[in-house]
Amino acid sequence: MRFHRALRIVVAVLTVLLPAVVLAQALPNITLLRVRYNSAKTAAKPEGELKTQIDQIDKSLAEATRAGQTGEQRRLFAKGLALLAGRPWSDADDFQASLVLRTTAVVIDSSRPQVVRLEQIYAPSIALSKPLAAVATIAPPPPAAPGAAAPRPLPGAELGRFEGVPRDLRESPLAMDLDFSKVPDGVQVLSVDVKDGDQSIGTATLRVSLRRGLDQQLRQLETDAATAPAEVRADLRYPADYVRKINHGDIEMTGFDLGAELTAAESIGAAAKGAKNPFAGKTGGFERHYLLDAANEIMPYRVYVPTAYNGSRAFPLIVALHGLGANEDSFMDSYAKTVPALAEARGYIVVAPLGYRIDGFYGFNLPGDSSAADRRRVELSERDVMEVLKRMRADYKIDDARVYLMGHSMGAIGTWAIGAKYPSIWAALALFSGLGNPATVEAMKQIPEFVVHGDADPTVPVNGSRSMVAAMKKLGVDYQYVEVPGGNHIDVVVPNLKGAFDFFDSKRKASPPTQR
Repeated sequence: MRFHRALRIVVAVLTVLLPAVVLAQALPNITLLRVRYNSAKTAAKPEGELKTQIDQIDKSLAEATRAGQTGEQRRLFAKGLALLAGRPWSDADDFQASLVLRTTAVVIDSSRPQVVRLEQIYAPSIALSKPLAAVATIAPPPPAAPGAAAPRPLPGAELGRFEGVPRDLRESPLAMDLDFSKVPDGVQVLSVDVKDGDQSIGTATLRVSLRRGLDQQLRQLETDAATAPAEVRADLRYPADYVRKINHGDIEMTGFDLGAELTAAESIGAAAKGAKNPFAGKTGGFERHYLLDAANEIMPYRVYVPTAYNGSRAFPLIVALHGLGANEDSFMDSYAKTVPALAEARGYIVVAPLGYRIDGFYGFNLPGDSSAADRRRVELSERDVMEVLKRMRADYKIDDARVYLMGHSMGAIGTWAIGAKYPSIWAALALFSGLGNPATVEAMKQIPEFVVHGDADPTVPVNGSRSMVAAMKKLGVDYQYVEVPGGNHIDVVVPNLKGAFDFFDSKRKASPPTQR
């Protein structure tokens, strides 16, 4: 019970670290909203009148949850977060939080008009006496503003003014025909400002990605994939698959560079002419893709292959798991790019999977009740890691006695989960700023472990690693524990990556598994 209580707190804090973004199509996950709200309560420690208000919100939330009223839950979370941040909650705030923009696509071929709908996710309490109007504008995204309040109208090109906006946008959404043909390619923020007479009473925003001729480019990639070698078909189809998931509201658009992904796929298609596999014998850092059958989705993963690799001898492999909110690029492009530099110098192949979603948790089941969708995400996250490992063993000559697993934050939580579930695979584990269930140490007691944690970590308290290390010591596990005085959640990683590679250098399995 103590472990699960601690984990709930850790997951709450981790979730707050997710970037504050405008979701494409899909509304923010209701579970993540709940965790964010609970974390804000813990941090604010409300007293007096604020506590009375929050207690009433909690009571109303419980009723809305039991009744399955998701829209009302969203309203209450918005109100509670405003009050906990010290902002008064007005009818205008209530109206603002109710607004949302929906469209059939947010990654858009700008050569064709688009229908965008202004909707509401719940009925606000504001009293409206005058006819409403809406003004649609579009502009490049403003600089990030952490902690900003509700979105404001963005200055930019006006796309249209619409009179006679329905007062109940749940019953009668406002459909707007918008022409993006004169807007430059790239990411833009679409804003719809709702006006009661001359007064602005709320703004809905939606981040869109525009590209003229996009539909034709995606069709051409699909045509090229049909005749390309089987090994690279997923690489060519990845941009279209990712665009589809964004437009369906399955994933966020944040971090997806449409132009770069299209250029990369077209380059692969050109190199694959004549039934060639452009990745055969390729070294250095690059991205690959494959079809995860269980999800019917194309998954990305990053690879680093040392220049010394030529297939004549087996190389050790490190599987690197990113933290919450990051992706497959994290260990390759962040942490001062230390991992690829060490991999090149030490002769390691490194692979970094996405783990299905940025909040997949790699098979680690979060405490408490979870929905079928949550369980599916967690299961597919683990499966993605294991499928990528399978592909690496098929594509490269891997030393089965030297396959390692490491992760940071959520990735460390996943490393302990996957390490315990598949103990026969790993020659050693490396974990930075993580947390695990001490009851799982028994299952992986034969695996050497390198553990790093800062004693001032505000995100995952150091006890998350201390409890695991205590269980290792009791069971006689071969481990090295580095506790960094004053270290926080992030700054302990780069200085200790060399130590992790040193640890891996000294560890190999005595009898590696023969099956692949």
